Amino acid sequence: MKAKVAGMVAVAIGLAGCGSTTAAQPSPTAAGVLDVARALPPTPGGEVGGASTEFAAATDLAAWAKLSDTEKDVDRIAKLDVNTTAKGSLYLEPRTSTWFDGFRGPFVYQELAGDIVMYARVKVEGKKGAKPRRKFSLGGLMARVPASYGKPTWVSVTTGTAEKSGQVEAKYTLNGSSKPLEIAVKGGWVDLVLARAGRLVAALYREQGGSWKVAQRWPSQLPEVLQWGVTAYTDWDSYATLKKDATKGNAKQVKGLPDLKLTVDFVRFLRPELPEYADPLNTASVSDAALIKTLTPAGA
Repeated sequence: MKAKVAGMVAVAIGLAGCGSTTAAQPSPTAAGVLDVARALPPTPGGEVGGASTEFAAATDLAAWAKLSDTEKDVDRIAKLDVNTTAKGSLYLEPRTSTWFDGFRGPFVYQELAGDIVMYARVKVEGKKGAKPRRKFSLGGLMARVPASYGKPTWVSVTTGTAEKSGQVEAKYTLNGSSKPLEIAVKGGWVDLVLARAGRLVAALYREQGGSWKVAQRWPSQLPEVLQWGVTAYTDWDSYATLKKDATKGNAKQVKGLPDLKLTVDFVRFLRPELPEYADPLNTASVSDAALIKTLTPAGA
């Protein structure tokens, strides 16, 4: 697919290197403090806004590419439809699969360029219950470097069952090495945001009836164009001895006991706006409250 470039709101931060999240006080000659009152929510519209999908009609699925088609991978999706299994929603049911280190799982996406906020409302269930029973049965959002089979690189925020049920998992995988963080949440609908803004990549979440929280901030080592989309995977234990061999695990469909149903109410794409003086990797420069306002839609 062609990359959709729409007047990228570039964030020139003017600081060397990738850096890391820190509470150190910002330097008066470098980063300044972005207070909540001056923080601006992301802007909808433009070409990137045109990629947003409310999943109101079955034809909405045509805008989304399957990784297994575009990069000739094993198709690990058992069922995928829009406004059919779940009215007004995308529905995805994965086969036994995973996204971890060098392993690949299901992914449907749009290829977009620049700084982006991807915002979605999702629900993860088991096939016969409110929560998946198989370990590492998760669904949500991913931004992936295209054609990165050799050096798998992506960032994701998902929800479901990890080591325990009722989790949000924020994960950055760089060159085939995954570093996940798991946070306990309630079941049911969960709002997720995955965003890239200048030097920052961030994952946010909100439980039903709750408030937005920052799951993780990472220094961005990602290229301009990424695949932004939806993933779901399940049943890690069925990989058995293949857990140590991603090449063999990726070469075939692993037989197992998949136990996940993902429903996605909508996926919306927006452009974040950060002032040049703000360092989003520095919590003293951009607090969680200011980052949440910057990366979540107004009124959401």
